[in-house]
Amino acid sequence: MAEKDLSYRVENPATGEITATYPGATDDEIQQVLAASEKSFKEWAALDIAERKKYVLRVAELFDERKDDLVDIIGREMGKSRPHAIDEVELSANIFRYYANNGEEFAADRKIESYNGGTAVIRHLPLGALVGIMPWNFPYYQVARFAAPNLMNGNTIILKHAEICPESSAAIQKIFDDAGVPAGVYQNVYASHDQITTMIEDPRVQGVSLTGSERAGAAVGATAGKNLKKAVLELGGNDAYVLLDSDDVKAAAQLAWEVRMYNMGQVCNGNKRMIIMDDIYDEFVGELVKLAEKATLGTPEEAGENDVYSPLSSRDAAERLDEQVTRAVQEGATLLAGGGLGENAYYAPAVLTDMDTKNSVFYEELFGPIALAFKVSSDEEALKLANDTQYGLGGAVFSQDKDRARAIARQLEVGMSNVNTPAGEGEEIPFGGVKRSGFGRELGPLGMDEFVNKQLYFEAD
Repeated sequence: MAEKDLSYRVENPATGEITATYPGATDDEIQQVLAASEKSFKEWAALDIAERKKYVLRVAELFDERKDDLVDIIGREMGKSRPHAIDEVELSANIFRYYANNGEEFAADRKIESYNGGTAVIRHLPLGALVGIMPWNFPYYQVARFAAPNLMNGNTIILKHAEICPESSAAIQKIFDDAGVPAGVYQNVYASHDQITTMIEDPRVQGVSLTGSERAGAAVGATAGKNLKKAVLELGGNDAYVLLDSDDVKAAAQLAWEVRMYNMGQVCNGNKRMIIMDDIYDEFVGELVKLAEKATLGTPEEAGENDVYSPLSSRDAAERLDEQVTRAVQEGATLLAGGGLGENAYYAPAVLTDMDTKNSVFYEELFGPIALAFKVSSDEEALKLANDTQYGLGGAVFSQDKDRARAIARQLEVGMSNVNTPAGEGEEIPFGGVKRSGFGRELGPLGMDEFVNKQLYFEAD
């Protein structure tokens, strides 16, 4: 039985103040959730998709209507700056709206040509109850991209959020309730790690989606595999951001810095390794240093699209990042600007260079505001360095010569490759990785293809 402790709590990362605690679920409550999900699935899946659309559209409307409150919650819950929180809430609403408006088309039967004297159709059928395990860095967006397509598919959702996100997860549950979504179709649970295992193993659950660390993904994937359950895993990333040339190095550095500092660097597909051609490297890094030195500590309400930075999500996250940077410097890397723990969960944005493969941090993901720069002298060297990672989430290549950028971008060993933009983003753009960044895709048309029975339906003439 889960202890009624403080595992789920709101601890303001800017002040260290604990403002709310939430009791963990009991084992009996977990069984009730599983039973409710199984029962509601039969009714939800039986609804015409046009009827499910009405509920999902109302969810989108409520995200819009409650934007200010939702923004405030994640500001005090995980330190997100107000501009970035507004972005997230608006994108989450758009994701629900996108799947409501396009789900019928995405889930339509697909006729395929048959040479066997009959009619062959691929049907798009729901599987049942799904468990979603979501991280803290985008408390609404991560839920939206999992829940929206699967609710349109006719699946039911059991959502286990990060322990530091109980208030936002409760707010999402209230949105579903107030949208009239039938009881049991979407359920937020304050589950323990052991209870997650219990749910994945339960025969009433048909699949699991996790966004989180490589370690968590390996554990969840192993449990899912052992129980022959479908899994989608979106794990770590160490994305390369390759700058081959530029006619405005200052502007290029400004863009790279803004991308890296977004959400205080706590982004799975952030530009964690900036790979810069040698003839512009010194100027580029010099601009990064200026930007780091201008950075000023502030509250989440003050921070955002300026020089003011907010805290990381927790003191633990800040300490973990500080340990990595300290170890990297001890092993030969150079800290040119910033860095260092502040009070509570603050960590000063930093510029780090001179990292080589002998450094124990080289292959690690730096999940925070660290601009890590590498100098290369050829396109071949840039490509080799970009692919020298166990991760394969995303990557970007910039050049005034688009063919030159394409030549590298097409060889990146990633799930998402971009030319002359940090990332292709939006509710219509699929998201996911390869290698140790996981497997499966979310968002776009592919987001409705994961947790479904792609049933062959064949009628003989």
